[in-house]
Amino acid sequence: MAKTLKRTAAFAALGRALTAGARGGPGLGTRLAALPRMIKATASGEYDGGLRLAMMTAATIYVISPLDFVPEAFLAIFGLVDDVVAATWLAGAVLAETERFLAWEARQKGVIPGTVLP
Repeated sequence: MAKTLKRTAAFAALGRALTAGARGGPGLGTRLAALPRMIKATASGEYDGGLRLAMMTAATIYVISPLDFVPEAFLAIFGLVDDVVAATWLAGAVLAETERFLAWEARQKGVIPGTVLP
């Protein structure tokens, strides 16, 4: 059930990203430009996207690597299905995570670092 909800959220983010220009939300270019900042914020411990970035990195490696769980050479079209599923998940995950990161980044701009005085 949880996997289905996460998958649904990723596809919903994909749909929102593709129609963002018409609604005034962050476009694809803005989201892609946020990736290096998201990686840097995660590496420094400011942002909590470590596991999600690791999963996206693993999916990227799987899609571009010549090794496959289901080889195309033997199973033709069925061998491509796992790559399509991984690439689709990756696209949705990147869009969902960049949307989450951009919202987090917007909230951080309103925070003034320092000590709270009683």
